[in-house]
Amino acid sequence: MKILLVGASGTVGRAIRQALSRHQILTAGRHSGDLRVDITDSASVSKMFEQAGRLDAIVSATGNLHFGPLSEMSAADFRVGLENKLLGQIDLALTGQHYLNDGGSITLTSGIVSAHPIRHGANATAVNRALEGFAAAAALELTRGQRINVVSPNVLQESWEGFAPYFPGFEAIPAARAALAYVRSVEGIANGQTLTVW
Repeated sequence: MKILLVGASGTVGRAIRQALSRHQILTAGRHSGDLRVDITDSASVSKMFEQAGRLDAIVSATGNLHFGPLSEMSAADFRVGLENKLLGQIDLALTGQHYLNDGGSITLTSGIVSAHPIRHGANATAVNRALEGFAAAAALELTRGQRINVVSPNVLQESWEGFAPYFPGFEAIPAARAALAYVRSVEGIANGQTLTVW
């Protein structure tokens, strides 16, 4: 398979690349990779897909969110997650569907806070739930046997030191375990599903 991996340089992205290494992987990111892309810029997204050409799978492991107290949060703060992780990944799906071969798949990334909110995480919960809703509905309209899923990983062991204060009582998982869900999405038959790795 020819797979476009957006966010390949991140912790999850590196693990996904390793887990799917038997395939042809094109990497993309804002500052590194085979291709450059700013997921908040539709022209950049379109250019990336034009350069990538026909694909068998699109995997997104990227997107920024805003974390902070609700009492101090502004609409501009909230738009960080909406314009980056939510609309950025949706743009990858909307544009990418036209570059997918028959039977191709799209895999987006949400996170455990979609179902288990944390303190200071209102933006993250809203964005992740919206991504999962989008995939569930989009799956009903994709054609030519194309599929779309979302992977929802727990907080990662590799990132635990920085995120532990936000996740009291959560059990961190290794990135390699999260990566298996991306393999299942790409190589399996799931469609419109949120694949949780908690």
